[in-house]
Amino acid sequence: MIGHMLEGRTDVYDRAARNPAAVRPSDHRPSLADRRRDALRLDIAREAVRLFAAQGVTPTTGEEIAQSVGISARTLWRHFPNKESCIRPLLTAGLEVAIDHLHHWPRETGLVDYLTATCRQGNFAPPDAAVLHLIRMTRTEPALRAVWLQAHDDALPVFTELLARRAGKPSDDLRVKVHAATINGALRAAAEDFALHCTDDDADTSQSTLAASLHVALEAAAGGLPY
Repeated sequence: MIGHMLEGRTDVYDRAARNPAAVRPSDHRPSLADRRRDALRLDIAREAVRLFAAQGVTPTTGEEIAQSVGISARTLWRHFPNKESCIRPLLTAGLEVAIDHLHHWPRETGLVDYLTATCRQGNFAPPDAAVLHLIRMTRTEPALRAVWLQAHDDALPVFTELLARRAGKPSDDLRVKVHAATINGALRAAAEDFALHCTDDDADTSQSTLAASLHVALEAAAGGLPY
Protein backbone atom coordinates (compact mmCIF):
# COMPACT_ATOMS: atom_id res chain seq x y z
CA MET A 1 0.00 0.00 0.00
CA ILE A 2 0.94 3.62 -0.15
CA GLY A 3 3.68 4.56 2.29
CA HIS A 4 3.05 6.97 5.15
CA MET A 5 -0.35 5.46 5.92
CA LEU A 6 0.97 4.70 9.36
CA GLU A 7 3.82 6.82 10.68
CA GLY A 8 5.99 5.89 13.60
CA ARG A 9 5.55 2.10 13.42
CA THR A 10 8.04 1.04 10.77
CA ASP A 11 10.12 -0.73 13.42
CA VAL A 12 7.15 -3.03 14.07
CA TYR A 13 6.94 -3.93 10.38
CA ASP A 14 10.67 -4.64 10.19
CA ARG A 15 10.51 -6.95 13.21
CA ALA A 16 7.55 -8.75 11.70
CA ALA A 17 9.38 -9.22 8.42
CA ARG A 18 12.34 -10.76 10.21
CA ASN A 19 10.12 -13.04 12.32
CA PRO A 20 6.77 -13.64 10.57
CA ALA A 21 5.70 -16.33 13.02
CA ALA A 22 5.65 -13.68 15.73
CA VAL A 23 3.19 -11.44 13.91
CA ARG A 24 0.31 -10.58 16.19
CA PRO A 25 -2.00 -7.57 16.39
CA SER A 26 -0.87 -5.48 19.32
CA ASP A 27 -2.05 -2.40 21.15
CA HIS A 28 1.31 -1.97 22.86
CA ARG A 29 2.39 1.65 22.71
CA PRO A 30 6.00 2.16 21.60
CA SER A 31 8.32 3.71 24.13
CA LEU A 32 9.31 7.36 23.88
CA ALA A 33 12.75 6.32 22.64
CA ASP A 34 11.18 4.16 19.93
CA ARG A 35 8.88 7.00 18.83
CA ARG A 36 11.79 9.43 18.66
CA ARG A 37 13.88 6.96 16.66
CA ASP A 38 11.05 6.33 14.21
CA ALA A 39 10.37 10.05 13.85
CA LEU A 40 14.04 10.64 13.06
CA ARG A 41 14.03 7.84 10.49
CA LEU A 42 11.02 9.41 8.78
CA ASP A 43 12.71 12.83 8.81
CA ILE A 44 15.75 11.27 7.16
CA ALA A 45 13.55 9.55 4.58
CA ARG A 46 11.75 12.77 3.68
CA GLU A 47 14.97 14.72 3.30
CA ALA A 48 16.44 11.92 1.18
CA VAL A 49 13.42 12.05 -1.14
CA ARG A 50 13.64 15.83 -1.37
CA LEU A 51 17.34 15.76 -2.24
CA PHE A 52 17.00 12.84 -4.64
CA ALA A 53 14.22 14.70 -6.47
CA ALA A 54 16.13 17.98 -6.55
CA GLN A 55 19.55 16.79 -7.65
CA GLY A 56 19.28 13.09 -8.50
CA VAL A 57 20.13 9.96 -6.58
CA THR A 58 23.70 9.51 -7.78
CA PRO A 59 24.97 13.03 -6.96
CA THR A 60 23.35 13.06 -3.51
CA THR A 61 25.54 11.86 -0.66
CA GLY A 62 24.64 10.46 2.72
CA GLU A 63 26.51 13.33 4.28
CA GLU A 64 24.22 15.81 2.50
CA ILE A 65 21.14 13.99 3.73
CA ALA A 66 22.46 14.01 7.29
CA GLN A 67 23.33 17.71 7.13
CA SER A 68 19.87 18.52 5.80
CA VAL A 69 18.26 16.70 8.73
CA GLY A 70 20.65 18.30 11.22
CA ILE A 71 22.43 15.15 12.35
CA SER A 72 25.90 13.72 11.89
CA ALA A 73 26.72 11.30 9.11
CA ARG A 74 27.66 8.80 11.79
CA THR A 75 24.13 8.99 13.22
CA LEU A 76 22.60 8.50 9.77
CA TRP A 77 24.72 5.39 9.12
CA ARG A 78 23.59 3.93 12.45
CA HIS A 79 20.05 3.90 11.05
CA PHE A 80 20.68 3.02 7.40
CA PRO A 81 23.36 0.97 5.60
CA ASN A 82 23.42 3.21 2.51
CA LYS A 83 21.83 6.40 1.18
CA GLU A 84 19.23 4.61 -0.96
CA SER A 85 17.89 2.68 2.03
CA CYS A 86 17.07 5.98 3.73
CA ILE A 87 13.74 5.97 1.87
CA ARG A 88 12.65 2.62 3.29
CA PRO A 89 10.54 3.93 6.23
CA LEU A 90 8.25 5.77 3.82
CA LEU A 91 7.70 2.58 1.83
CA THR A 92 7.30 0.01 4.62
CA ALA A 93 4.77 2.03 6.64
CA GLY A 94 2.02 1.31 4.11
CA LEU A 95 2.79 -2.39 4.09
CA GLU A 96 2.40 -2.42 7.84
CA VAL A 97 -1.04 -0.89 7.46
CA ALA A 98 -2.08 -3.72 5.14
CA ILE A 99 -0.72 -6.26 7.62
CA ASP A 100 -2.51 -4.56 10.51
CA HIS A 101 -5.84 -4.61 8.68
CA LEU A 102 -5.43 -8.25 7.71
CA HIS A 103 -5.22 -9.07 11.42
CA HIS A 104 -8.82 -7.82 11.72
CA TRP A 105 -10.15 -9.39 8.51
CA PRO A 106 -13.63 -10.80 9.31
CA ARG A 107 -14.10 -14.47 8.51
CA GLU A 108 -17.35 -13.82 6.65
CA THR A 109 -15.88 -11.15 4.34
CA GLY A 110 -13.86 -11.71 1.17
CA LEU A 111 -10.42 -10.13 0.90
CA VAL A 112 -11.24 -7.87 -2.08
CA ASP A 113 -14.39 -6.49 -0.45
CA TYR A 114 -12.74 -6.07 2.94
CA LEU A 115 -9.64 -4.15 1.86
CA THR A 116 -11.51 -2.04 -0.70
CA ALA A 117 -14.21 -1.10 1.83
CA THR A 118 -11.56 -0.36 4.46
CA CYS A 119 -9.87 2.03 2.05
CA ARG A 120 -13.12 3.71 0.97
CA GLN A 121 -14.14 4.24 4.57
CA GLY A 122 -11.06 6.40 5.10
CA ASN A 123 -9.33 4.03 7.50
CA PHE A 124 -6.01 4.85 5.84
CA ALA A 125 -4.35 8.19 6.41
CA PRO A 126 -4.42 10.62 3.45
CA PRO A 127 -1.75 9.81 0.86
CA ASP A 128 1.47 11.71 1.33
CA ALA A 129 2.80 13.76 -1.58
CA ALA A 130 6.40 12.81 -0.76
CA VAL A 131 5.57 9.12 -0.93
CA LEU A 132 3.66 9.49 -4.18
CA HIS A 133 6.66 11.25 -5.70
CA LEU A 134 8.99 8.60 -4.29
CA ILE A 135 7.01 5.73 -5.82
CA ARG A 136 7.02 7.54 -9.17
CA MET A 137 10.80 7.88 -8.88
CA THR A 138 11.17 4.11 -8.42
CA ARG A 139 10.09 3.73 -12.05
CA THR A 140 13.22 5.48 -13.34
CA GLU A 141 15.79 5.12 -10.54
CA PRO A 142 17.06 1.52 -10.31
CA ALA A 143 18.59 1.98 -6.86
CA LEU A 144 15.29 3.23 -5.42
CA ARG A 145 13.41 0.51 -7.29
CA ALA A 146 15.57 -2.05 -5.55
CA VAL A 147 14.57 -0.68 -2.12
CA TRP A 148 10.88 -0.68 -3.11
CA LEU A 149 11.00 -4.28 -4.34
CA GLN A 150 13.01 -5.39 -1.30
CA ALA A 151 10.40 -3.89 1.02
CA HIS A 152 7.74 -6.01 -0.63
CA ASP A 153 9.96 -9.07 -0.69
CA ASP A 154 10.54 -8.67 3.06
CA ALA A 155 6.77 -8.41 3.60
CA LEU A 156 6.07 -11.66 1.75
CA PRO A 157 6.73 -14.04 4.70
CA VAL A 158 4.42 -11.93 6.85
CA PHE A 159 1.55 -12.15 4.35
CA THR A 160 2.25 -15.87 3.98
CA GLU A 161 1.99 -16.46 7.72
CA LEU A 162 -1.25 -14.49 7.97
CA LEU A 163 -2.88 -16.40 5.10
CA ALA A 164 -1.64 -19.73 6.46
CA ARG A 165 -3.29 -19.07 9.80
CA ARG A 166 -6.54 -18.07 8.17
CA ALA A 167 -6.55 -21.18 5.98
CA GLY A 168 -5.38 -23.49 8.77
CA LYS A 169 -2.46 -24.64 6.67
CA PRO A 170 1.32 -24.61 7.14
CA SER A 171 3.13 -21.54 5.89
CA ASP A 172 5.19 -23.66 3.51
CA ASP A 173 2.08 -24.84 1.66
CA LEU A 174 2.68 -24.00 -2.00
CA ARG A 175 -0.81 -22.62 -2.61
CA VAL A 176 -0.57 -20.38 0.43
CA LYS A 177 2.79 -19.06 -0.75
CA VAL A 178 1.40 -18.37 -4.23
CA HIS A 179 -1.65 -16.60 -2.77
CA ALA A 180 0.58 -14.46 -0.54
CA ALA A 181 2.82 -13.54 -3.47
CA THR A 182 -0.25 -12.67 -5.55
CA ILE A 183 -1.69 -10.38 -2.87
CA ASN A 184 1.70 -8.79 -2.30
CA GLY A 185 2.11 -8.12 -6.01
CA ALA A 186 -1.41 -6.72 -6.28
CA LEU A 187 -0.76 -4.28 -3.43
CA ARG A 188 2.45 -3.10 -5.06
CA ALA A 189 0.80 -2.71 -8.47
CA ALA A 190 -2.10 -0.78 -6.92
CA ALA A 191 0.30 1.59 -5.14
CA GLU A 192 2.23 2.23 -8.34
CA ASP A 193 -0.94 2.78 -10.37
CA PHE A 194 -2.30 5.17 -7.76
CA ALA A 195 0.95 7.14 -7.55
CA LEU A 196 1.09 7.40 -11.33
CA HIS A 197 -2.46 8.72 -11.74
CA CYS A 198 -2.98 10.75 -8.56
CA THR A 199 -1.49 14.25 -8.58
CA ASP A 200 -0.48 16.07 -5.42
CA ASP A 201 -3.56 18.32 -5.53
CA ASP A 202 -6.04 15.43 -5.75
CA ALA A 203 -6.53 15.29 -1.98
CA ASP A 204 -10.33 15.42 -2.19
CA THR A 205 -10.54 12.35 -4.41
CA SER A 206 -7.41 10.49 -3.32
CA GLN A 207 -9.18 7.95 -1.10
CA SER A 208 -11.63 6.94 -3.82
CA THR A 209 -8.84 6.85 -6.40
CA LEU A 210 -6.71 4.64 -4.17
CA ALA A 211 -9.69 2.38 -3.43
CA ALA A 212 -10.38 2.03 -7.16
CA SER A 213 -6.78 1.05 -7.93
CA LEU A 214 -6.77 -1.39 -5.02
CA HIS A 215 -10.07 -2.95 -6.07
CA VAL A 216 -8.99 -3.50 -9.68
CA ALA A 217 -5.63 -4.99 -8.62
CA LEU A 218 -7.14 -7.35 -6.05
CA GLU A 219 -9.98 -8.41 -8.36
CA ALA A 220 -7.43 -9.26 -11.04
CA ALA A 221 -5.48 -11.28 -8.50
CA ALA A 222 -8.59 -13.06 -7.19
CA GLY A 223 -9.77 -13.84 -10.73
CA GLY A 224 -6.77 -16.00 -11.49
CA LEU A 225 -5.03 -16.33 -14.83
CA PRO A 226 -7.38 -15.94 -17.81
CA TYR A 227 -4.71 -16.92 -20.35
